[in-house]
Amino acid sequence: MATLSINTEKILSNIKKLNKFLNKNHIEWTLVTKMLCGNKPALEKILFDPEIKNLHSLGDSRLTNLRAIKEIAPDTITMYIKPPPPNIAASIIKYCDISLNSSFSTIEKLNIEAGKQGKIHRIIVMIEMGELREGIVRDEILKFYEKIFKLENISIIGIGTNLGCMYGVEPTYDKLIQLSLYKNLIDVKFGTNLELISGGTSITLPLIDRKKVPAAVNHFRVGEAALLGVSPLDGKQFRNLSTNTIEFSAEILEISKKEVVPDGVIGEGNVGHTIDFDESENKESYRCIVDFGQLDVDVNNIIPKDETISFVGTTSDMTVYDLGNNINGTKVGGQLQFRPNYTSIARLMNSRYMTKKII
Repeated sequence: MATLSINTEKILSNIKKLNKFLNKNHIEWTLVTKMLCGNKPALEKILFDPEIKNLHSLGDSRLTNLRAIKEIAPDTITMYIKPPPPNIAASIIKYCDISLNSSFSTIEKLNIEAGKQGKIHRIIVMIEMGELREGIVRDEILKFYEKIFKLENISIIGIGTNLGCMYGVEPTYDKLIQLSLYKNLIDVKFGTNLELISGGTSITLPLIDRKKVPAAVNHFRVGEAALLGVSPLDGKQFRNLSTNTIEFSAEILEISKKEVVPDGVIGEGNVGHTIDFDESENKESYRCIVDFGQLDVDVNNIIPKDETISFVGTTSDMTVYDLGNNINGTKVGGQLQFRPNYTSIARLMNSRYMTKKII
């Protein structure tokens, strides 16, 4: 079977290294667990480690995942890391201690539900800084905060922004300085002292060593670096973190020497895809079929560890790779090994057809 192997010991080692690094730079951080998709065996191994108590909180963009965290470790501080849907405000208050917000009408509903549950709900207001995803426009900041400060069951603990997730707008010193200045403006206007400036994610980590993160930015939301050991800024290993924390392998169902060019009229009525072939180069090569397909993962997001193997095609539940003219000991029942990225791991974790091996 196709198997996703998750080495929680290596992930915990990454968490400890990041905690030491960020604490040294006076930055608190939230561990973003959304790539684990609420997998309880994996979460249990991570949450029960004493190092987790040294983090600010655990964050996720799916309520079911945060509920799983609360069921395992009720005292864990949880953060909903995208603007909450207003129709689940009651559940947000129940399972999330903190949420990131950009809609006043939603915050009003959170205020009402928090009152019903006898809680004070903490929020970070997200500011639009160029990525054009979530965040209030900068001209509205003071008006927005003024309305929220009047809500009895809402505690505003910070200001934040999101960069690098949709259009790939890179975080810079200038953008983070702007965020810091907005925090100062709010504090002066309303006589407050916001606790957090949440301006960093995994993509921002390399800026710390370059001294490109303003001292006022004191909170990061980190998932990819902790779980995979890389920064999405360049896709490379960050500092001394482990990059082989999660691996993917698939069982070989068939190996056969076949012609490279299909035989027959190629139409559009297929599950996979249609490509152009150069029939003048009609030849044979060894092809292997493995047991995953489009329903499980985007094949563009996984790369065979053996660089001599190349992708041929995929259907709903099987994928074909070209082994060339030498199978080199590869056999039916054996495994092909892949390097999965963040997106592919999240999809594989969501697929109930994939075996998850928690180490």
